[in-house]
Amino acid sequence: MTTGTLTPPRKERAAPDSPRPARRSRRGPFLAPYLFVAPFYIVFAAFGLYPLVFALQLSFTDWKGAGEAKFIGLENYTYLLTSEEFWSSLGNSAVMWLLIVPLQIVGGLAAAVLLANAKLRLRGMFRVAFIAPFVTPLVAMAQVWIVAFDTDYGLVNHLFNLVGLPDVDWLQSTVWAKPTLALLFLWKTTGFAIIILLAGLQAVPGDVYEAAALDGASRKRQFWSLTLPLVRRSIAFLVVVQTLAVFQMFAEPFVVTQGGPYGSTTTGGLYLYNHILASDLGTGAANSFLLVLLVFALSLLSVRLLRSRDE
Repeated sequence: MTTGTLTPPRKERAAPDSPRPARRSRRGPFLAPYLFVAPFYIVFAAFGLYPLVFALQLSFTDWKGAGEAKFIGLENYTYLLTSEEFWSSLGNSAVMWLLIVPLQIVGGLAAAVLLANAKLRLRGMFRVAFIAPFVTPLVAMAQVWIVAFDTDYGLVNHLFNLVGLPDVDWLQSTVWAKPTLALLFLWKTTGFAIIILLAGLQAVPGDVYEAAALDGASRKRQFWSLTLPLVRRSIAFLVVVQTLAVFQMFAEPFVVTQGGPYGSTTTGGLYLYNHILASDLGTGAANSFLLVLLVFALSLLSVRLLRSRDE
């Protein structure tokens, strides 16, 4: 009997560990949001921030667009603040603001209330009719204004003659030139005002008006106690935007009246353009910053006046 040697059982080799996944770098997820927004900041820095800083620096120099800019300190600002033409342009813009913004707020709010009424027929057609002038090129509308308000052959004076009224020098009179331009601005931008106010009205819950009606509040009471306070922010936004637009108004007087007659329609924007046209870039830059400060102060005042008490 042969005795065999016992062979110890083989130990099964453990399977080699699977390769561990490489750690993902945290830099990728961390930098990804910044990479996505980087194009905006690059474009803003190139076309927004740099021109702003350059214009601010330019406002302290005497530069005609060529050669070396000569640093003159606050002389450009001193010249403007003591210039009768500068204050006259601001006065013209202020008169235009009084002719445009209050009337636009009142008329736009009335039109928005009517368009918000679900019982109004042809609401879509009326909305298109109000917004059509806003999307129409301004130069084309200005040419229509020149023809319609012509003293000798204009449609408006022709209609006046039909009812026995005399001709009016709409564009050649220092009294009527500003109202004529204000009417053009109203015709052009009131549709935008209606859209803003209509959006504010549609954001008001209908339950508020139902509860007020159950409490016995009349339509007039609902308008003064509910509608106006609830659309106050929309009105404040519209006042700020239109204030900026009026004081920067350029195309309307440039195309229709060229700032005349006798400078009565030279607005702040057109007066600024005259400096650029004369290659007086330092004074033009200073003028632009003075307009920015003025509009900012007026906008801040408007927001504070229209702010509700509980804010």
